[in-house]
Amino acid sequence: MSSYPLSVSSVSMRRVCITLATILGIVVISIMLLVVLPFRSTGLVSHLRVILSCVAFVFCIAWVVLSFLAIPRSLFYLLRPRRPEATMKNRISGFITLFLGCFPVALCIAGFIMIRMPDMHPMVFIPPLTADQFLLCDALKADVHTLAETIGRRNVYSRYEALCATADTIERSLTNTGYQVRRQGYEIDWLKGRPCYNLEVEIRGTDHPNDIVVIGAHYDSEEFTSGANDNASGVAAMLALARAFAGAQPERTLRFVAFVNEEPPFFWTRNMGSLVYARQCRARNERIVAMLSLETLGYYSDEPGSQRYPIPLLGRIYPTTGNFVGVVGNIRSRSLVRSAVNSFRRAALCPAEAAFLPAWVTGVGWSDHWSFWRQGYPAIMVTDTALFRYRWYHTPDDTPNKLNYERMTLAVEGLKTVIADLVGTHSG
Repeated sequence: MSSYPLSVSSVSMRRVCITLATILGIVVISIMLLVVLPFRSTGLVSHLRVILSCVAFVFCIAWVVLSFLAIPRSLFYLLRPRRPEATMKNRISGFITLFLGCFPVALCIAGFIMIRMPDMHPMVFIPPLTADQFLLCDALKADVHTLAETIGRRNVYSRYEALCATADTIERSLTNTGYQVRRQGYEIDWLKGRPCYNLEVEIRGTDHPNDIVVIGAHYDSEEFTSGANDNASGVAAMLALARAFAGAQPERTLRFVAFVNEEPPFFWTRNMGSLVYARQCRARNERIVAMLSLETLGYYSDEPGSQRYPIPLLGRIYPTTGNFVGVVGNIRSRSLVRSAVNSFRRAALCPAEAAFLPAWVTGVGWSDHWSFWRQGYPAIMVTDTALFRYRWYHTPDDTPNKLNYERMTLAVEGLKTVIADLVGTHSG
């Protein structure tokens, strides 16, 4: 037949497609124009943009499918106006359908522009350090130099004496601050006679003592590096925070823990010090409400393009200038990520970016917080993003002179606020 058949069912289907496409179009346009596009990647809005962009993408796909079902008949009405079926009503309906069908292309262009928005803070104004912050800066520098320069490489298999000296140094520092240090010792299966130790101090909570917040950092280094940034910087930050909260009366119990054996070949194995510790906590049915892993906190750069990501698309969402502190967690720890980064930003000392991503994404679980995930505890990593910014990661050139101690000082100051909010107190 030369005429285009038009059954009752096809008319109904076309009207349903047009109606659904219109509804989806309104939703997508509202999301893109009223919620997503006016903002940029700062604060919680960065996550809002990601979520809403994904929602808009799903709607866009559905819209394309519905439009595909409706457009052929619409084209028939517009291109063959003399056909009996091409009434004025049907031609208008066809024009509307075609108009709506063009919007997915416009949305794709808008989405591309959105994710291509320029970096919000390629340069950061760093306020002058106060007198107290200068003292903190000197203490951080001294601790990093002691661990990475005086002691140097520290690991159980090739530098066991140095590893023990590191544990003794950390214990002495905490003892001098007024803490009673508890050692959790264990031996690695194939290294008998070389006991390794996690070191723990605790401030008992006043109101909710069974709720525990753990602040941890690993003190061993990779075999061929003195580990100034990885992870003498994290240990120095942990010691500084322990000093800041000495004498505090938190509502929740606060623990500072130095973990052993985070680096390969123990990484993500049962011999990893933090996993040994977390398993013991679970065996005692302890309620850990938050764990913060302090990992590589010493390197910052204002050079554009200095920040990389494991997934290139993340560079379209997050800053490409490595001058911020990263707060990273898995999906289950998203509430902790949000609260920590909000507290950090409230200190208004240096920028912070939050990300809660699937644990399988490269780098997301690369520290001691992974061990707490394995035991079902909420845990996050606070970091300068390590190898995604720091080109001397796991090399002999990871030395104390590479670090920016002023920025590190501001990061520690921000962490004081984070911890104070988590445990319900304020440091002195």
